[in-house]
Amino acid sequence: MVSENVNEKYGVSVRSSNRKSRLQRNQYTVSLMNEGLQEGFLTGQEIMRIRHAFMQILQELIQKYTRGESSSVTTDTAESLLTSIMYAADAYLFGCGEPERALTYLQTMDIRQIYDRGVEKVSECFAETWQLYKEIVVSKLEVPVDAYQMTIDESLPIFLKKYGVIFDAHNTMASIDYPLAIDDMRLRGVFYMKQYMERLKLENEFCAMFDPGELLDLLTYYGRVCRFDYRIELFNIFELVLNNAIFSILSGGDVGSVAITAGQYKRLAQWFMGMIKPQIRSVISEAMERLQQELPIRPELKQYMDGCKEELVQRVANNAKINDLETVIIVEREAKAKSMIISFSEEDRMSDVELRKMLHKVMECEGKEEKIDLILSSIHSLHDYLDLLEAECLYGEEYDALFQTFGDMELAILVKVVLYEELRSESLDLPSILLQGNEYPMEWQMQFVRCLQGMSRERQLTIERYMNEIDYEQIKFY
Repeated sequence: MVSENVNEKYGVSVRSSNRKSRLQRNQYTVSLMNEGLQEGFLTGQEIMRIRHAFMQILQELIQKYTRGESSSVTTDTAESLLTSIMYAADAYLFGCGEPERALTYLQTMDIRQIYDRGVEKVSECFAETWQLYKEIVVSKLEVPVDAYQMTIDESLPIFLKKYGVIFDAHNTMASIDYPLAIDDMRLRGVFYMKQYMERLKLENEFCAMFDPGELLDLLTYYGRVCRFDYRIELFNIFELVLNNAIFSILSGGDVGSVAITAGQYKRLAQWFMGMIKPQIRSVISEAMERLQQELPIRPELKQYMDGCKEELVQRVANNAKINDLETVIIVEREAKAKSMIISFSEEDRMSDVELRKMLHKVMECEGKEEKIDLILSSIHSLHDYLDLLEAECLYGEEYDALFQTFGDMELAILVKVVLYEELRSESLDLPSILLQGNEYPMEWQMQFVRCLQGMSRERQLTIERYMNEIDYEQIKFY
């Protein structure tokens, strides 16, 4: 039988309260019942009737879940099934509009009918979500941002494949990493996923209005100014494009451009630093209105853009106070000349078979010198070096012997990989980072940091100068 814990968790309290309860979107039916009871619209007897009806539906659902083999399940399963039932009821009652009407339905309608109509609404929403996904696939941006691509290619299909209208209506069923510019985490299940896809579609629609080359350049410049690899970081592309499009207009650029030159940035920074917040809000509002008027912006997209305005105003106001607008207004930044010794090219990587054979030979080497000579003569690709180090073919002093053969440029490349998080802080130089004594998850990383710590400060600063010549978009971390 269903555990009493389920009744306690989802049962409605009949205790009186002087404080009016707030209706919750995620527990709308239960909130309505509490509200109705406190306002005297529902009696305690009616509450018990409604509650009993939901428990009857639960018992029937348990039978379906177990395919008639049992009338009882674990408490966790029963709670999940009941949450799915209440999700369907919420879908119907919330869709009624006014809470008073929903309360009337609770009082007068058969609860079974409320549930069945809720299931229909959930099913309709799921069908609409499928259609949205098809449209998102068509409008997907060609950008090398992992979280964005994986969300569309993997996470959303997982949800669509696994979602269950009857048994799992409340579950999101997927892990979504890509952040929206505006997200409502109060929702869950298919209603959350539909909202997510609706907003992602709007974001795609807006970004597609700009030149793809300018968009890729913007991402590259953003990675350089933030000192990270934009391909693996979590950020919202739409927000970045929208902001720079606004700044382009304010700097005298064309509508539909996101490129900001160093000269334009200097004028904007001086301008904003002389403004108070209401003035900043006014000029940003005017620029956004012009953007909305001159680009083919639909009403839904206009509303979404308007919802992002205040966040931008706040960021500009805060950063202008400290004369630091570089991470808000993304400026064109030329890459420095590079002289790579270790190859980044995929063509220079060993095949999986070749790499396994080479690693086996390394393991068979008896002496340290023989092992290092074999590595240096066989490996020419950064990716193969990383595979070698992660395979743990070296021991103790062998790590230091290998690292000592590297030049400053090779060491700088590995520093960019190993100290990725630490290097995001512009306030610390390499010697200061090495003094922190941080722990690292892999043995080779610890050995590498110890090797660097044993070098002179002058050598460390030389390596740092090379580090500043390397762009993260050259390096793959997987």
